[in-house]
Amino acid sequence: MKNLILLCLISFTILACAPQQKEESQTAIPKGQEVVNNAIEFHGMSGLGNANFSLTFRDYKYTYTIKQGAYEYTRAFTDSIGANVYDVLTNNGLTRTINGDSTTLDEEKRAAYARSVNSVIYFFRLPYGLNDDAVNKTYNGTTTIKDKTYHEVKITFAQEGGGEDFDDVFLYWFDTEDYSMDYLAYLYHTDGGGLRFREAINQRRINGALVQDYINYKPADETVPIDTLVTLYNEGNLEELSRIINEEVKLELN
Repeated sequence: MKNLILLCLISFTILACAPQQKEESQTAIPKGQEVVNNAIEFHGMSGLGNANFSLTFRDYKYTYTIKQGAYEYTRAFTDSIGANVYDVLTNNGLTRTINGDSTTLDEEKRAAYARSVNSVIYFFRLPYGLNDDAVNKTYNGTTTIKDKTYHEVKITFAQEGGGEDFDDVFLYWFDTEDYSMDYLAYLYHTDGGGLRFREAINQRRINGALVQDYINYKPADETVPIDTLVTLYNEGNLEELSRIINEEVKLELN
């Protein structure tokens, strides 16, 4: 009888513990999410959800303001005929003024200008945007780039909330020691599509946030799989296309 009671107590203990163990496993942070969280922390960008900054990129002046989900991105420049153009992109879409007067845009141009403004802001604030709701993260293990080891994270986007370019694919490489985002690659489909590989340069801290510029590369054959770009880069078989240089950067995290 004592043995029977002891067996029942053991069985009850095992059954009682099983749901708790399952619950703990369900709350474990996926590796890709863990890497991105650490990268955002290292880059000092966790405060970008309420922040403002400004920068100059190729003679275009950009500003970024966001507070509690409401954002305003602006771009100001002088066009080829000397007119002052001012674009404003908010949660409600893009508007344009020329020499202070509002102008009517067809939907194709409005979408193109909005993508252009958003693209500069998006890349500047990386890796912060990798925690947006529509982002899907897949951890691909580690790889070696220029004799250093990196975490590789693949990013895709849900169609709902992923914007017009939801079918784009990104790869990011984060240093396994400090989680700096030193390289990225992306497959895009707008304007004919293509492949790009970026190397971070000129890394510097501004008010605690890591700001960096990039060398922008492309492969000779832009139909190759995106995951071959690291090999091509290590072999010196990518062509430098341009340099992404962010100047006059001012940044305030709230």
